[in-house]
Amino acid sequence: MGSTGVQWQGWVVIVALLCAVLLPLEAAATPQPVRDYLLLGGATDEPTPHRSCTPQMLHGPRQTLEIPAPAGGWSGQPQALDVFNVFAGEVMIRHAAREICGNMGDARTRDSRFRAGIGIVIVPPAGSAEPIVVSWATPLKERWGPTLRLGAPSPVQQRDTARLLVRAACLAVALALALSALMGFFSARDRLFLIYVGVCAVFMVWQSVLSGLSGYPEPWFPVDVDSAWWLVGLTACAQAVLLPVLWRLNVGDRHWPRWRRTWAMLSCGLVLVALLVPWMDWTMLGWTADILQAAHITGCVAALLAGVWAWSRGERWAAIGLIAVAPFLLMIVADLARAQWLLAHRVESLQLSTTWLLMMAAYALNQRLGKLREQRDEMRQLADTDSLTGLPNRRAGLRQLGAQIARATDEGTPLVIGFLDIDLFKEINDHHGHETGDAVLVAVAAALRGSVRSREEVFRMGGEEFLLLLPGASRAVAAGRLEQIRRKISEAGTALQVPGLQVTVSIGLAQWRPDQDDLAGLLRRADHAMYGAKRAGRDRVMDGDQLDAGSAA
Repeated sequence: MGSTGVQWQGWVVIVALLCAVLLPLEAAATPQPVRDYLLLGGATDEPTPHRSCTPQMLHGPRQTLEIPAPAGGWSGQPQALDVFNVFAGEVMIRHAAREICGNMGDARTRDSRFRAGIGIVIVPPAGSAEPIVVSWATPLKERWGPTLRLGAPSPVQQRDTARLLVRAACLAVALALALSALMGFFSARDRLFLIYVGVCAVFMVWQSVLSGLSGYPEPWFPVDVDSAWWLVGLTACAQAVLLPVLWRLNVGDRHWPRWRRTWAMLSCGLVLVALLVPWMDWTMLGWTADILQAAHITGCVAALLAGVWAWSRGERWAAIGLIAVAPFLLMIVADLARAQWLLAHRVESLQLSTTWLLMMAAYALNQRLGKLREQRDEMRQLADTDSLTGLPNRRAGLRQLGAQIARATDEGTPLVIGFLDIDLFKEINDHHGHETGDAVLVAVAAALRGSVRSREEVFRMGGEEFLLLLPGASRAVAAGRLEQIRRKISEAGTALQVPGLQVTVSIGLAQWRPDQDDLAGLLRRADHAMYGAKRAGRDRVMDGDQLDAGSAA
C-alpha cells in the first residue's frame, strides 16, 4: 500500500510538470489580441499646408534661375528640387502651372518632405521642355547665395534629412555642454562656467536662425520675414563672444594682458552694432555683414598668431586654442579659394566649427575645474598638515579618530590608540637650543611614520605630543608595537649625534570600549596613561586599563 501511494504521488508530480510546460506552449501557439497600442490625435479637415506666392512675398531685389529640361525633354519620372542655404526672404519655385513659396523661418510654409531646405517634387510629362524657375532674395554678400540640388526624390530627400540631422546635432551638443557647465558652476562656484553657459546660449540662438531650425517644426523664435536682420544682429552677438574666446584659448589674454581692454571694446562695439541692426536698410545691412566678416578674419588671424607665439615658447595650453581656431581658418582659406564645398555646406561648416570651439572651451573649463580641485585638495592638505614634521595635525587626527571609532563600532573590531609625549622636551630646548629641539621633533616624526602602515595612523597633536592609531590590533599586540616604537625613537635620537642628547618618550595606551567611551573619554584615558608612564620613571609604555586596575587595588 505504501509503495502504491508513492507511485501515485510520483505520477501526480509528473502530470503537474507536464501541465506547467504544455499549457503555456499552447497559449503561446494561440494568437492573442494585442491591447497595448496607443492612438493619438484625431481626424481633421485641415488641408495640406500649401502656400501660393503673393506679390508681397516677392518684393525687393531678387534673383531668378531657370533650370532647363534635359536634352530631349523630361523623362516623365518624378523630379525633386531642394533649395537650401537660404539666409533671407522667400524662395519661389515654379514649374508649369504649379508655383510654391517658402522660407526658412517657418517650416509650415515648406514641403514636409524637405526638412533643411525649401523643396518640391514634380512629375513633368515625358518629353516636356518646361523649365523649373527658382527665385530668391538677392543675398547680402557675395558667395552667400543658395545651393540647389536636383535629382530623384529619394536621394535628394535623404541628403536633406542628413543636413537636418547635422544641424540639430550641433544644437544638441551645445545644449549638453551648457548643462554640463552649469553643473560645473554648482560644483566649483566659478563664474567662468556661467559665462560659458551664456556663450553657449548665444551660439544656440544664432545657429537656430542660421540653420532655419528656429522655424522647425513651428516657429519658436520671432524671425518671420526679417530673417536677414536677425541673422546679421545675432552674428554680431556671436562674434562678440567668439573672438575673445578664441583669443583667450590661444593664451593671448595671459601674455598680452593690456589687450583685454581692446577686446572688451571690440565686444561692446559688436553688441552695439547688433542693437543698431533693426534700423538699417538693405544696403547698410550688406555693409555690416562685410564688416563682420572682416572682423572675424582679423580676430581669427590674431588668435592664430598669439597661439603660435605661445606654443613656440613652450606654452602647452596654446595647443587647445590652435585646435579650436583651425576649422575657422580652414573656412577662411576655402572662401578665399572659392571652394565649391563651402558653398554647398556653409551652414553645416559654420555650425560644426562653432560646436568644435565650444567643445575645446569645455575641455579648457574641465582642465580648470581639475586644477581648482587640486588647489582645494592642496589647501585642505596644508590645513591638515603640521608644517615642521609633515605629519597630519590635531584637527586631522581627531577627524580620523572619529572615523576609526565609527568603523570599530560598526564592524565590532578592536581599536587601540597610543598617546606619546617626548620626555623632558623643554630641557632639550633649554640645553641644546630650539634648532636641536626641532630636529628631535622631525626625527621622532620620521620614526613614527616608518612604524605605521598609513599616513592616517600617526598625528602631531601639538608641541611634543603625538597620537598613534592602531585599528584592528588587540591590546597585547598594540603594546608590543608601541614598545618597538619607543625603542626606535631612542635610536633615532642617538642618530642625531648631539653630545649629551638623549631622546625618550612616554606612551599611554588605551583601548576603545564601545559601551563606555566616547572620543574625548578615549583620549582622556590615553593621556592619563601617558602621565602614569612619566610618573613611573618615563621612557616606557603604560596600559591605561592596567593603570586603572592598579589604582583601584
